[in-house]
Amino acid sequence: MPKAKSKIQISNRRASFDYEFLETFTAGIVLVGTEIKSIRAGKVSLVDSYCYFDQKGQLYVKGMNIAQYFWGSWGQHEPVRDRKLLLTKRELRHLRQSVKLKGLTIIAVKMFISENGYAKLVIALAKGKKEYDKRQSIKEKDIKRELGNKYH
Repeated sequence: MPKAKSKIQISNRRASFDYEFLETFTAGIVLVGTEIKSIRAGKVSLVDSYCYFDQKGQLYVKGMNIAQYFWGSWGQHEPVRDRKLLLTKRELRHLRQSVKLKGLTIIAVKMFISENGYAKLVIALAKGKKEYDKRQSIKEKDIKRELGNKYH
């Protein structure tokens, strides 16, 4: 029996302002204890979270804050710890080569609960924006907002 579709979607809005996304991937996350309960309660912050490779070639997300579960005190997890991401070997190889060669970074963009109840993290291969790129994106956003207000 399929589980009910969750409305939990936590996004890193600052990421699109600071970075230009080149590619996006959906990764599973290895969680422990009460982390999934806190995610379902929406107690997650993706601000300043990024991904890195360890010596074994596994991908981890660093800086993601999953608040401690408010109901109960036994078996609590550490709020800010490195969590392993689950991707295919091909995707991991592609990401590792891109980060090494081109000087790009991998950042966490969005977290959601999939239809089968698993927590998923959308990560992006990104390139940092310069100051003038940020001003340009602000200008485009203002123009889009003005056009939207004229027709409403």
